[in-house]
Amino acid sequence: MENNKGVVFVTRKLHFNAAHRLYNDNWSQDKNYEIYGKCSNKNWHGHNFDLFVTVKGIPNPETGFVINFTELKDIVNDLIVEKLDHLNLNLDVEFMQGKITTIENLVVAIWNELLPHIKGVELHCIKIFETERQFVEYYG
Repeated sequence: MENNKGVVFVTRKLHFNAAHRLYNDNWSQDKNYEIYGKCSNKNWHGHNFDLFVTVKGIPNPETGFVINFTELKDIVNDLIVEKLDHLNLNLDVEFMQGKITTIENLVVAIWNELLPHIKGVELHCIKIFETERQFVEYYG
């Protein structure tokens, strides 16, 4: 979509809860605490995440849709939310295995999971709010 003339951006917001622990196996407990603070707690901690998935495209002249919001919701629910909600990002989520579970790494992993399944529109941005005051965005 080289020319953005007529392009419409469509965003779907979803929500999930998940636990995680920030730590690097190559570091000592002290070094992990120095870098990650309380987030390196061996007993985990959790967040109520808000996930925003934005796609872009030209509205279909027959439907008026860039993408049907229900279709987008179903794709993200099946591929992402169902695999993250009420789970431990370090232990339970296959696409996070071997990664430090920062939201920076999580947003990239979600992009990579969704990209092959978004058809007829272009994946534009993934945004995750970890708290009310901190979020990350990824544009591929």
